[in-house]
Amino acid sequence: MQRRAQRDQRAQRPRRAGRLPRVLVCAVAVPVMLAAAGCSSDSGSGSGDEGGKAAKSTASASASPSPTVRPAAYAKLPEPCEVLSEDTLGDLVPKAGKSGKEGTSDDTSARGSCSWSSLDDNGVKGSQFRWLNVSLLRFESDVARGAGDELAHEYYTKQVQDAQAAEGAQKVKTEPVAGTGDEATAVRYDLKKKDGTFKQQTVVARVENVVVTLDYNGAGLAGDKTPDADDLMKDAREAAKEAVAAVVDANDADGKASGSPSTGASATKGSAGTSGGTDKADDGDDDESRSSSKSTAKKS
Repeated sequence: MQRRAQRDQRAQRPRRAGRLPRVLVCAVAVPVMLAAAGCSSDSGSGSGDEGGKAAKSTASASASPSPTVRPAAYAKLPEPCEVLSEDTLGDLVPKAGKSGKEGTSDDTSARGSCSWSSLDDNGVKGSQFRWLNVSLLRFESDVARGAGDELAHEYYTKQVQDAQAAEGAQKVKTEPVAGTGDEATAVRYDLKKKDGTFKQQTVVARVENVVVTLDYNGAGLAGDKTPDADDLMKDAREAAKEAVAAVVDANDADGKASGSPSTGASATKGSAGTSGGTDKADDGDDDESRSSSKSTAKKS
């Protein structure tokens, strides 16, 4: 019996020894798992911070204001054939009658023109020819192109340069015009034709976002005397001032711009997209008007 008990004790000793390594392994494994869990938790926290920063950056970008531009001052134009009074027309184009010839326009709130022709026939003593044209062009503010008055200034400058560089112009003189809109310039020159010498006067004026171009010329035909250029220029200046006042009056009541910046195209179809398109379109009307006056002079 004693030997049997000893055998049982010997058999139990290895089992206890085998349990000890397994307990130690488990004890070591627990801290490793805790450490791994801690690393995983730290990594997740960092990723969250970066994601939060990115979200804040995106929110800040979306909250930034959209581009704006100063709104145009004037939102309409007067009737082009009514910008000059009957008295003024009677002085400048006495034989033209009460109504002028209105130019075509696909948007009368943005562009318009009117012309008058006068031929005072004195029989064998010759005749006096006068031609008058007023053109109006309004620019709308546009975030892509700029404020309406700035676009109008660019076009005003180009109109003056075109008048100075007119084909066949002789004795070109340029002078500023005071008291007419925000800025105004007068250009005068002579045009030699077989029928006589035409005295051309061009006054370009800008008031806010509108440009007024007034062309006035006269000639003595069939032997009649050439009109005095100073007298013609004086009349042209007064007429230009009157046309500018008509633009202001047309916007005093209900023609003011809405006051909200525009994000669309400019007012005129010709000026949509780039200012160059507007210039070409309007120049076409001016060229057609000047050609009309020349052909009228030739017929007379």
